[in-house]
Amino acid sequence: MKRLFVFVPILFALMACQTDTEKDETPKLAPVGSEVIEHERQQCQAKGGTFGRGGLANTNICFTTPKDANKFCNGLDDCEGLCLARSRSCAPLVPLFGCHEVIVQPGQTATICVD
Repeated sequence: MKRLFVFVPILFALMACQTDTEKDETPKLAPVGSEVIEHERQQCQAKGGTFGRGGLANTNICFTTPKDANKFCNGLDDCEGLCLARSRSCAPLVPLFGCHEVIVQPGQTATICVD
């Protein structure tokens, strides 16, 4: 019992040494629900994108305009997004939903569907 009387005051003394900032530092929890959506919106806008809903699932998406939008292209390697066959230009938006005829490589086209 004597040991307990010695140990308790030492414990309280150690607790008193803790600074206020150490007491107030609580672990940051990951955002949930609407906080997640707002965080994603802010990240999207920070990189110059437009945050909205898209695709068949109608989920939240960050739409961006690639640096090479509407420039001439010969294949997918020429574009950040898709190389559109009809206009022979890089897609104006990423992601580009729907089905599109694209130039995969010079002389080769394919239909790509993104939902």
